[in-house]
Amino acid sequence: MAGGEVDWTVIVLTCQHKDSVFAFQKELEVRRDRGSLGRQPILLTVEDPKGQVGSGGATLNALLVAAEHLSARAGYTVVTSDVLQKAWILILHMGRDFLFDDCSRAFTCLPLEEPAAPAEALTCNLDSLLATLMHQGVVQDIFYQSPEDQIRQCVGPDGKVPLVCGVVFFSSEAAEQLLATHVIPPLDACTYMGLDSGAPAIQLSLFFDILLCMAQGVSEEAFVKGQRPGMGSGDNVQEAGAERSARSVLWKALRAVPLTMAYIPEGCYDYMTMSASDHIRHLTPHPGNARSRFFRKVAHSHVAEPQLLAEGCSVTNSLLEGAVKVGPGSVIQHCHLKGPLEIHTGCLLTGLDVVSSVALRSYLLRDVVVQGHTVRLRGIPCKVFTLSGHHDDWQSTAEESSTYLNMPWNEFFLHTGIRSHDLWSPDIPSSRRCLLNACLFPVLHASEPLGVGDVLWLLGSPLSPPGAEQLQRWRTSWRMSWEELQGSLDQEAELAARRATFFLQAQSKTKRVLMEHSNCSLLPLIRSAALEGYHKAMLETLDQVASMARDPGVAARSLACIADLLGCLAKGEGGLRSGPAANAAWAQAFQHLEKGDIPEGVKELAKERKKWLDRPVLLVRAARHYEGAEQILVRQAVMSSCQFISLRQATLPPMGRWLRVACPARIDLSGGWSDTPPITYEHGGAVVDLAVLVDGHRPIGAQARRIAEPELRLVSSSGRLEGEMVVELVCRDLEDLRDYCQPHAPGALLKAALICTHIVDLASQNSLREQLMEHFGGGFELRTWSRLPHGSGLGTSSILAGAVMASLYQASGHSTSVESLIHAVLHLEQVLTTGGGWQDQVGGLVPGLKIGRSKPQLPLKVEVEQITVPESFMHTLNEHLLLVYTGKTRLARNLLQDVLRNWYARLPTIVQNASALVNNAEECAQALRQGNLALLGKCMNHYWLQKKNMAPGCEPLAVRRMMEVLQPHVYGQSMAGAGGGGFLYVLTKEPRNQEALQRILMETEGLGNFSIHTVKVDTAGFQMQLLEEDWEP
Repeated sequence: MAGGEVDWTVIVLTCQHKDSVFAFQKELEVRRDRGSLGRQPILLTVEDPKGQVGSGGATLNALLVAAEHLSARAGYTVVTSDVLQKAWILILHMGRDFLFDDCSRAFTCLPLEEPAAPAEALTCNLDSLLATLMHQGVVQDIFYQSPEDQIRQCVGPDGKVPLVCGVVFFSSEAAEQLLATHVIPPLDACTYMGLDSGAPAIQLSLFFDILLCMAQGVSEEAFVKGQRPGMGSGDNVQEAGAERSARSVLWKALRAVPLTMAYIPEGCYDYMTMSASDHIRHLTPHPGNARSRFFRKVAHSHVAEPQLLAEGCSVTNSLLEGAVKVGPGSVIQHCHLKGPLEIHTGCLLTGLDVVSSVALRSYLLRDVVVQGHTVRLRGIPCKVFTLSGHHDDWQSTAEESSTYLNMPWNEFFLHTGIRSHDLWSPDIPSSRRCLLNACLFPVLHASEPLGVGDVLWLLGSPLSPPGAEQLQRWRTSWRMSWEELQGSLDQEAELAARRATFFLQAQSKTKRVLMEHSNCSLLPLIRSAALEGYHKAMLETLDQVASMARDPGVAARSLACIADLLGCLAKGEGGLRSGPAANAAWAQAFQHLEKGDIPEGVKELAKERKKWLDRPVLLVRAARHYEGAEQILVRQAVMSSCQFISLRQATLPPMGRWLRVACPARIDLSGGWSDTPPITYEHGGAVVDLAVLVDGHRPIGAQARRIAEPELRLVSSSGRLEGEMVVELVCRDLEDLRDYCQPHAPGALLKAALICTHIVDLASQNSLREQLMEHFGGGFELRTWSRLPHGSGLGTSSILAGAVMASLYQASGHSTSVESLIHAVLHLEQVLTTGGGWQDQVGGLVPGLKIGRSKPQLPLKVEVEQITVPESFMHTLNEHLLLVYTGKTRLARNLLQDVLRNWYARLPTIVQNASALVNNAEECAQALRQGNLALLGKCMNHYWLQKKNMAPGCEPLAVRRMMEVLQPHVYGQSMAGAGGGGFLYVLTKEPRNQEALQRILMETEGLGNFSIHTVKVDTAGFQMQLLEEDWEP
């Protein structure tokens, strides 16, 4: 058990009542589905055998049931202890009923939130398990209510006495020995098998029977005879004999097993007593509670006015609407309250609905416990309310100095007019009359509905004491004591009510997170909604937010959340999330979004969605279309950058003369991914780039010229390392251009550029021929080339788009700035539907070293700062920087879809990584300004780790091997671009080290077809020329 999480084979939950089995079994199954119980353990909820078998008997019975299921699964026809050898079995005892939580101590909720949990949920005591074991020692004895001098003998070196906390571990050998006793009388009576066979019940303690016999300092005679504090003795001779016989069997079976303890020096143990003050203290932060340092004032709750919550209070799984003021030391759980309302110090409120708020306003709430209970009386569900005092002792008799509502009983009788005979029947002797069995709480009334006001009147109003009318109404109601209520609690309905409250506050949280642009992740909440059947309510909430949002970014994130929810409903089936999203059934919704009518678009999406919820494959396809809808809104947001494109009229170049644009490649030194929409305008981005010649050449370019024929001739060639590919097209009709938005269509980038430069208007009534002749007196020929392989990571497609746009602008009689070209490429890539950020065109169109930045706002504007370096540093950088072609290609879009999905989910690691990328970019820029190669290399290494965090899977095995063997010889290294293949760039420790690295890589197995290339910083940037004659690249 040292280190790591235990992968439980079986988890057994024991409970007292048969009616609780189904409800608690469901709770276990929900936790398993959330992924918090390991890999598919067997889940068993076991009712304790009748006859009060005690904690030891319940443990033996649970172990038997677990072994029985394991034996059956292994193919045995009888129970065998062999199945325990490799099994991890967790047995959890629910214990007795608990006054302050209808679902027992195990399901008492804690004011905790687990942001890293895969599914968002309430944290109960059941979920808060012991994880760290610090020190061990042999157990000599176990004391219970022993004299002080005996306890002092147990004081350790730290001055403290080890306290038993209830967690017990049995080795497989010890568990086998214990299991073997279930067939030996009288221990067989502790299990359901023995009781079903007619054996008389026997009570067994886990600590003072099973464990105590293993303690080294206990003698057989003392143990068997029960001559120990805490060890029970039968009420008659027969029972006493059975108990001695049982202990004798246990001594023989377990005495040889050593009993050791794990001691946690700084640990603490909170025993959940029947004291309200103790319970409230356990749920609020205070110095004596070590666990409380993790407590939250507000956990899984919607609080409209959080400033009204005092320090030291806690609100869990609740909605507080309006002005609800909560004093220090007060606890609110599973409530829906509406202000104005004031809850003073020392209160516990649980299970109250919004209707209760009206009655609560009329009373002074200080040091009181107000609880709403879901009960079932003869099959009829109803709500019952109980009221007690913070300091009341529920078990002290009324004859003693006990209290009710923090006042002596006599004072209470005088205050309310209630008499002793109203609360206790004559059958209950005065020595047994206590708060537990006092018939205080109205359950039903013959003619009127009951509410929380029917117990609150017992407090008396500050304005008036309890009246005769209230007393008469109370007396004529059917009332029950807490002892009687316990047997009628509907725990299944109570857990369902808590779940409904949780998802009601979750809907409020969802709205708040989206509308406030919070970086809080909603994915855990979405998973829970899918797992627990609250997806319809969540879908409606997300539809509402998307429809109402004035910000397209909020609407886009809402649609992304719907896509995640649909994906979760598919439960890992139905195929990959990434895929096509152009089914005609969704076209009408997409058209509304394209026109900017978001409310109508969301409405049509929801209408169509209803037809796609039946099967996993349909759910996944629907999720893809919601991501397609989200991308429409992202495109519209990025289109805001068009306002930073400015054109100037220029003279049309002569017919037939080529305008040639040649561009360098770019290397991203740090900050990439922070430039990607929507990250760049929601978080803000910063990227350090350098423009480079590869093997002495500008490897990317385009050329355009006017031609006499009114047509468009498009020629695209790419790839030299892996073989050249050439695409030639002639477009004579507008129809030939309509696939411009399909990235994989032949010539799609060139077609999109012709549209974005307004050379062609697809919406015009005029034909392509007429448009070209009217505006330009003929057509155009456009050629592009790249000497780099597809998926190189050197920014080819975006830089090529910049080259194409620059040549077309000039060829069509316009001139523009580099800043305008950067934003024009952003626009073109959105029209092309490839998405992508701005770092590639910044890197290839702006010369030398620079850092590009964008603020977290719309409209999206990219600002570029040239980085000034020491005089000789540029030469030094050229001598130490190399490119290694890995021989692997990758599709950035595959990685891009995953990154955007994770960003919209606001996964904490992604949000933190986005900030780290920007910070590293600023540090990298500083390293360049200082001319510090070692610091630059460090930034590059950090950058590669950040890329891998952003897009897991971007490091192929061959690349990892390559980087491992190069690591001793370089200051830093990283894959260019998104990773996954293409080029690796390295900053060598020695100058001009190409041949040495070539030898090292040649001697390494499994690297495939790699090659090393020189790079030189291009300080001139892209070049445009008007050629005198025809030229071939």
